[in-house]
Amino acid sequence: MKAKVQLRLRIYRGDVVAIGPGKVSLLEAIAETGSISAAARSMGMSYRRAWMLVDEMTRSLRTPPVNTATGGAHGGGAVLTPAGEKLIRHYRGIEERLLAAAKDDITALKGMLAP
Repeated sequence: MKAKVQLRLRIYRGDVVAIGPGKVSLLEAIAETGSISAAARSMGMSYRRAWMLVDEMTRSLRTPPVNTATGGAHGGGAVLTPAGEKLIRHYRGIEERLLAAAKDDITALKGMLAP
């Protein structure tokens, strides 16, 4: 069985997780699909849950991470704002740097696992 290392960085605003791994993954899925509902489906979550996560981020951040268009004859959709794109870039950058900085310790810990 192969070992897997996963960081779970969360940034809180009060008691609310303003930025975390699930919210960043949701933003990435929105960018990929162009829709909150399609992003939710791709992640196996309800539209309501996805909308609540986007709403929490919007209320927690200075600038909304997502712009939405209401459905209708031509359909709706969602796109990331520059702030949403920047959020993903910084979050993933932190993950990469943390993993690189901890490489030796991670290798040592993985070496302690049973085969």
